[in-house]
Amino acid sequence: MATLSVVVPCYNEADGIAQLHEKLLPVLERVGVNHVIELIFIDDGSTDDTHALLLQSFGSRRDSRVVRHERNLNLGAAIRTGVTESHGEWIANLDSDCTYDPALLEPMLKAMECGADMVTVSPYHPEGKVEGVPAYRMFLSKVLTAMYRLILRKQIYTFTALARVYRRTVYNRIASPANDFTCLAEMMLKSLKQNLCVAEVPAVLSVRRFGESKMKTMRVIQAHLRLVFRLLFHPSSFLQ
Repeated sequence: MATLSVVVPCYNEADGIAQLHEKLLPVLERVGVNHVIELIFIDDGSTDDTHALLLQSFGSRRDSRVVRHERNLNLGAAIRTGVTESHGEWIANLDSDCTYDPALLEPMLKAMECGADMVTVSPYHPEGKVEGVPAYRMFLSKVLTAMYRLILRKQIYTFTALARVYRRTVYNRIASPANDFTCLAEMMLKSLKQNLCVAEVPAVLSVRRFGESKMKTMRVIQAHLRLVFRLLFHPSSFLQ
């Protein structure tokens, strides 16, 4: 029975905490039958009521705690804090806005039990689906995916989903120093370049019901292009 740390980065998600509570707790009850769980929320310097609502919704759980950044440090920093604060043999990252259903944690854990080093949800898998996501974001994601697949020659369909599970023993090999959303792609690229066992779980990506996306499109495009440059001209940087 592997111990599992569920790390949920949050930034100005006050409107969606009730939804997260409603969807996540039943999943943890089912998963907890076979795993010892710790639940860690990283409040990444929220300026709304996220912190208070997290404490109100989850603070009474013995297996739950809220860690707060004094200022917003962005997604990559929140993931690194979550790893530092956690103790599980396996680490799961989940979206606070439930654009990926928390129930996907269950098939991801099954893939881990079959020997994967990392498992990601995959809306771009042939059996996956995307609902209500703006066309420009779909286009961007598909172009980036095509570029990464062409360079790596790997049959991976989704590189940038936050919802994933990975082994603590491989984390230092795949950790990204990036603070923006490209940390997710870099972790995946490092896993693939190091020939780790990566599995995908077909998933539905839905548009968020509450709050606003924190992704800054032009900055993300530029950062991904820098990753592509590294893959082409400095591939050894993904082996460190």
